Amino acid sequence: MSPSLPLVTTAERRHRLGRRHRLAPSTHATTVAEAADAVVALHATDPATVFLSARARLVAGDTAVIEQALYEDVTLVRLLSMRNTLFAVSTELAPYVDASTARGIALKERRTFLKRLAEDGKGLDADWLARAEGAALDVLDARGPSTGSELSAAVPALRKKITIGRGKKYETESGVATRVIRLLAADGRIRRDRPRGSWTSSQYRWVHTAPWPAVHAAGARAEIARRWLHAYGPATEADLKWWTGWTLTDVRKALAAVGPDQVRLEDGTTALVSPGDIAPEPAPEPWAALLPGLDPSGMGWTDRGFHLDPVHRPALFDYAGNIGPTVWWNGEVVGGWAQRADGEIVWRLLGAPGRAAEQAIAAEAARLAEWVGDARITPRFRTPLERELVA
Repeated sequence: MSPSLPLVTTAERRHRLGRRHRLAPSTHATTVAEAADAVVALHATDPATVFLSARARLVAGDTAVIEQALYEDVTLVRLLSMRNTLFAVSTELAPYVDASTARGIALKERRTFLKRLAEDGKGLDADWLARAEGAALDVLDARGPSTGSELSAAVPALRKKITIGRGKKYETESGVATRVIRLLAADGRIRRDRPRGSWTSSQYRWVHTAPWPAVHAAGARAEIARRWLHAYGPATEADLKWWTGWTLTDVRKALAAVGPDQVRLEDGTTALVSPGDIAPEPAPEPWAALLPGLDPSGMGWTDRGFHLDPVHRPALFDYAGNIGPTVWWNGEVVGGWAQRADGEIVWRLLGAPGRAAEQAIAAEAARLAEWVGDARITPRFRTPLERELVA
């Protein structure tokens, strides 16, 4: 490592996180799309994450503001994309996410499903699939937003079942509706609309929509890499590969197109930042945040050592590496939180950040409780500390 490389300290990395992820109050976003763009994409596997992650980054707004962005203005959409995971991205960025990542996932999913249809031996093939998809779209055009169950009731083809793993110990019979709907969504021909129930529900209705405009895949990956470096740099090639799920070759080509600068970190390693992004990051005002499970600020890197003491990782992550609800103070994870059955927001510190931190965290917990109101949040991925807090 060259000592002439600019140094980015751990404190500066935390400053960047607070300011660029719009978590410090003075940097809060005014729109939901702006909040999502700040971190490139909001995790959406757990419906509550989108709302709680946006809420933590917005100047003001209740759940209705976020629902309006998702379902009325459609400035934010959910896409199966990075790491074959559901994310919510701004409609401005969606064509780039689609071309860089979602297209490849959709093609792979379709090949896999067609292979399973062929193995089942019931004569279901690509032509049958095309007819089933067309029938589902016709129903959506005629009836408007519909759930998967409503589509199955209206389209006989979606009620068919196939055998998975025929002749093997794990042989099972499975319906095709979920898979056909997933393919239509992956292709961008339908999108998730307002769910049945509250904002924490995942029983989405579906609407017919036009596919995203075509964007050259290599250029799209370069655009995603550029935005990601601004939000998460300093970061490494390995971080970007993990975050996107791209091949190493695609990662390296995207980074080469961006032309990032190298910096050195306090631990003696090197990392990448956006071209010219080497000036010291001003410290924001002190800030506290209660972020939900899967929030991008906790899931943006493979190595999270600059904001999370490795000793605390087992309490805050599940067995698969998904982060649970976390408490932050000035760019560092200092604890975890949960909501009990009676609605109380409870939290526990895993260190001793000081009295000012405790007071700010308590105030933020009170604001979160008021914002959530009567809704009840159970993270889709339960972590040891979250389970302890609600026990």
